[in-house]
Amino acid sequence: MRRRVALFSPSLQAHMDAMSEPHPSASVFTGLKRGLQHRCPNCGEGRLYRRYLKVEPVCEACGHELGLYPADDGPAYFTILLVGHVIVAPMLIFPWIWEASPWLVAPLTLIPLTTLTLVALPRVKGAVIGMLWAIKIRKAEDAPT
Repeated sequence: MRRRVALFSPSLQAHMDAMSEPHPSASVFTGLKRGLQHRCPNCGEGRLYRRYLKVEPVCEACGHELGLYPADDGPAYFTILLVGHVIVAPMLIFPWIWEASPWLVAPLTLIPLTTLTLVALPRVKGAVIGMLWAIKIRKAEDAPT
């Protein structure tokens, strides 16, 4: 007579059930929205920035460590992409840019572009931090030497 061996014992099955429970995942949309509003992506209440682009190390409302998200060069790249490709490239189609005096074109284009860039950069950085929060990417901890 053949003896049947249970592949899954009750304790192993309970362990597998606990592992397969869905964890509440952070929404990328929520992270982006809170970042665009300069708010903590975790709670939506605390400030994201201490100064213009200086990220608060810890959220004042929920205690979440905001300094662990490696925004690095991403916000600058996306801001250049936004301003350069969406605003500057179509603007080159207008004939007045090529026909007018450079002394007129330079201030009429550079001042609004600089303003747009400076306004967009903290929002884009907040959105990048919110996205990094949602997909759970953090800076690597310092390895002991």
